[in-house]
Amino acid sequence: MKTKTSPEVESESCCGASCAPAVAAEVQPPDECCGSPATAAVQPVVFTGRRYRIATMDCSSEESEIRRALENVAGVRSLGFQLGARQLRIDADAAAFAPALEAIRKAGFDPQPLDAPELVARSEAEAHADGDEHDHDHAPEAGAKRLGLALAFAVGAEALSFFAPEALPWKIAGMALAAIAIWLAGLDVYKKGMAALFRGKLNINALMSVAVTGAFFIGEWPEAAMVMALYAIAELIEAKAVDRARNSIKDLLDMAPEKALVLAPGGAWVDTPAAEVPVDAVVRARPGERVALDGVIIKGESAVNQAPITGESIPVDKAPGDQVFAGTINETGEIEFRVTAASANTTLARIIHAVEQAQGARAPTQRFVDRFAAVYTPAVFALAVATAVLLPWLAGATWLESVYKALVLLVIACPCALVISTPVTVVSGLSAAARRGILIKGGTFLEEARLLKAVALDKTGTITEGKPRLVDFKAWGGADESRAKRLAAALASRSDHPVSKAIATGLAIDSPPVDDFKALAGRGVEGAVEGERLLLGNHRVMHERSLCGPELEAELALHEAKGRTITMLAGPAGVMALFAVADTIKESSKEAIADLAKLGVASVMLTGDNQATAQSIAKQAGIGDARGDLLPEAKLDAIRDMQKRYGAVGMTGDGINDAPALAQADVGFAMGAAGTDTAMEAADVVIMNDDLRRVAETVRLSRRTHSILWQNIAVALGIKSVFLVWAVFGEASMWMAVFADMGASLLVVANGLRLLGGRSESAPKGADA
Repeated sequence: MKTKTSPEVESESCCGASCAPAVAAEVQPPDECCGSPATAAVQPVVFTGRRYRIATMDCSSEESEIRRALENVAGVRSLGFQLGARQLRIDADAAAFAPALEAIRKAGFDPQPLDAPELVARSEAEAHADGDEHDHDHAPEAGAKRLGLALAFAVGAEALSFFAPEALPWKIAGMALAAIAIWLAGLDVYKKGMAALFRGKLNINALMSVAVTGAFFIGEWPEAAMVMALYAIAELIEAKAVDRARNSIKDLLDMAPEKALVLAPGGAWVDTPAAEVPVDAVVRARPGERVALDGVIIKGESAVNQAPITGESIPVDKAPGDQVFAGTINETGEIEFRVTAASANTTLARIIHAVEQAQGARAPTQRFVDRFAAVYTPAVFALAVATAVLLPWLAGATWLESVYKALVLLVIACPCALVISTPVTVVSGLSAAARRGILIKGGTFLEEARLLKAVALDKTGTITEGKPRLVDFKAWGGADESRAKRLAAALASRSDHPVSKAIATGLAIDSPPVDDFKALAGRGVEGAVEGERLLLGNHRVMHERSLCGPELEAELALHEAKGRTITMLAGPAGVMALFAVADTIKESSKEAIADLAKLGVASVMLTGDNQATAQSIAKQAGIGDARGDLLPEAKLDAIRDMQKRYGAVGMTGDGINDAPALAQADVGFAMGAAGTDTAMEAADVVIMNDDLRRVAETVRLSRRTHSILWQNIAVALGIKSVFLVWAVFGEASMWMAVFADMGASLLVVANGLRLLGGRSESAPKGADA
C-alpha cells in the first residue's frame, strides 16, 4: 500500500533536515536531529509547541530562509509552516524558544506570538517599532504611504539628475534624495538581504540589495532609487494579489455570525457570543439569518441555503431531525435547533482548518520549482560576476559598463516570478474547489487527480441514495389491492426495520390498529389486523411456512434479479401482495458516470452487495464493470488490480468501511461527508454533499490547474530568458529588468487567480454553486 502524507506533516521538517517530525511520545535524540550533543538525549525534556505569525513570510524561499536560520539551534524538534496564514509552529524544548526567535529576527523576520507569551523579553514599544519596519508591505495604509514617499523622492532624484546643473551641491542633493528613497522602500529588503549574504545564501532580497547598492556607487543613484521604489511597490501589489488567493476560502466560508439567539434556563431568548454557546444548547434562527452553529432541528421547518458548506446551489428543505451547519442561510421559516458542536469544532471551522493545512503543503510542481530556483539563482549570479570581470577583456567594454550589465543580471536573477507562480495557482485551485463543495487536502492531490484513469465507486450512498424505497407493488392471489395496501401499512408502520419503514413511507396511507404485534428476527413482523392474523415478511419466512408456490417463486426471481428486496403480505388464505423495496440510484449518478467517461476516466463499481444487485444498479447508472460480494479486504485487492490495469486510480466511498480501499487508491474521495469527522480524516478529497458529479469536477479542475501551473512557469522563464540575453548582448537597463521581473510576477499571479473565477470548462449543469 502506498504511503500518503498529510498536508501538515508534508510541510514540516526537523530543523530543515530530513528527520521525521517528532511527537511527544517519541522524541528523537537531539544528536540525530539537530546536531546537538548526544548527552542531551538523556536529559529531562520539557516538550511544547508555539505558533507565531510572520507577516513577511510570503513564499517557499522565505520559508527556506527561516529553516536555515534554525538549523543550528539546539532543542528545536520540528517546524510547521502555513504560508497561507503566514504562520510558523515551533516544537521545541522550553529553553530553545529564546535563541530560536532571536535567530529568526537575525534572518530579517519578526515573529509575533499567537497562542503563548514569547520567552524573549521585549517591550511593546520595541515590538511595535519592529512591526512597522517589517510589515510595511502588508499593512495597506502604512505601506502605501511609505512607498508613496519613496517614489516621490526617487522621482525627485531623477529630476535633479536630468535637469539640475552638474555642480557638486546638486549632485549631493540628488544622491541624498535617492538614499532616502532607497531607505524608505528598501529597509526591509536590506535587512533580509544582508542576513542572507552573511549566511552565504542568495535570495531575492540579497540580489536586490547588491544590485541597488552597486548601481548607487557606480553613479547610477537615480536609477537605483527608482528601481528599489518600483520593486517595493510591485511587491506590495503582488502581496495583495497573493492575499486574495490565500484569503478567498476564508472570505467564502468565514461567515458564521458572531452571536446566536440562545434559550436561557428561564425560558427567555438571549443574544450570546457563538464562542460561548455550549453543546446541547437550544438556538433559534429566524428567516434570513445565518445559522451560527452546527445542530439538529428540534422545531420548525425551513429551506436552508447550504452553498457555503456543500456547494449546493438550490436551498435544501429542513425539518425536525435534520442537520444544519454554521454559516448556512436560513431562508424561509423560523427554526430551533440543538447545538451539536462548539463554535471551534463546527463543520465550517474544520473546513477552514483543513484548507489552511492544505495550503501549507507543497504540490509536486511547487517542489520542482523550488529545486530549480535553488540552482537557477546561483547560476545567474555566477554569470553576472563573469560578465563584470570578462566583458572588458572579451568585448572591449568599459569596467563601468560591464559592472552595470552585471547588476542588471542580478535583478533578472531574482526568482520571485518563478517561485510565486506555483503556490498562488495551487491555493487558487484549492479555494475554487472549496467553493464547489470539494475539500481537497493539499496541492499533491489537486495535481494527482488529473492523472486518474479509473475511479472505483462504492454502491450504497455513493451511486445510490443509501436508503431503501418502495419501488413496486403487486396484489397476489386475487386479493383486493387497496385492502392489501391498508393491512400492510398497518404492520409496516409498527416496525423500525428499514424495509418496513420504506413500505410504510411509500404507501403513506391511514392504517387500522394492530393487536398482538410481534417482530420475527430476520424474517418480518406479524399481528392481528381487523380480526385477521397477518404476516409481513421476507422470502425466507414465506418459504419456511410453505407459502411459496412455483408461480410465486418465478415472480420473486424476476424482482431479485433486479436487485430488489421482496416483502410479502400473507393471511390465512396465503400470500396477498408483494412489495418490492430497493436502494435507488441518485438522479445525478448517471450524469456523473457519463461525465467521467467524457474525461477518459473509467468507472468500476465495488460493493459488498450481491452480484445481481450490483449488475442491476450498474446497468442503470451506465457502468460496465460491476463487482459484488466484496468485503473491505476484497475491495482493497480490487483497487490494486485496477492500478495494475489502468495506472492512477481513484476510490469513492463513505470514508469508513471503505477506508482500506481509500488509502490504497491514488486519490480517495469521501462522499456526503458534511459534518462527519471520520470521512474528513479518511480521504484525500471530501465531497461535502453526496453529488457524484463532483468527482469529475475535481478531475477537470486538476487538469486546468496543472495547465495554468505550466503556463506560469513558461511565462516566468521565457521573460527572464529574453532579458538575460538582452542584458548580456544588448542595452537592457535596470529599469527594464525590474519591470520584467515584477511584471512577470504580477502576470503569473493574475493567471493563477483565474481559477477563482466562474465555472471550469464543461462543468455539469448544477455542479457549481
